[in-house]
Amino acid sequence: MTDSVTNPPEPVFLEPWHAQVFALTVHLNETGRLDWGDWASRFGATLAAHGLRKDLDGGEDYFDAWLETLEAVLADLGLAAPDEAIRLREDWRRAYLETPHGAPVRLP
Repeated sequence: MTDSVTNPPEPVFLEPWHAQVFALTVHLNETGRLDWGDWASRFGATLAAHGLRKDLDGGEDYFDAWLETLEAVLADLGLAAPDEAIRLREDWRRAYLETPHGAPVRLP
């Protein structure tokens, strides 16, 4: 038997953004904006396409595929324009690179 104090459980998500994109997807489903069956089918297709390009490790690449699928679904639903997603991703990348280590990343 393991002691959860000396051997804490492994985190479910490796990065905070993984949890956030997961929670957003669940919220969209719970509010009726996203059909879970359609989501699963589309996400599976994205994973398959990513797996054709390289071996997937189930970590960062899994959530990259999750985010790619979510962006496509949001665009198809008219909830987010693809060019807006690209611009926002670039804004985050720039903010991350310009933020001193240890400081929170903030968009301008």
